[in-house]
Amino acid sequence: MQEDQTLRSYRESIDNIDAALVFMLAERFKITKAVGQYKAKTALPPADPSRETAQIERLKKLATDANLDPEFSTKFLRFIIDEVIRHHEQLRDEKT
Repeated sequence: MQEDQTLRSYRESIDNIDAALVFMLAERFKITKAVGQYKAKTALPPADPSRETAQIERLKKLATDANLDPEFSTKFLRFIIDEVIRHHEQLRDEKT
């Protein structure tokens, strides 16, 4: 079955958005790595629960404003936060 032009156009847009998401995540993790290095250097804990809670609440509001399921956005951010904390723990452990 040959793909029609409308579907192809939608898929091209999805592919472009996916590429942008990957580059945005890469940039975010570059910055969080620097944060982790700073935390390790200054003996700050890898996790900051109050910051995490504030960020999740902020993202839930943004998601609601953007007509995106806030539960999905919470799960997505929680996944990212957990990965960042794991990286920060590794950086901390490398310093000891």
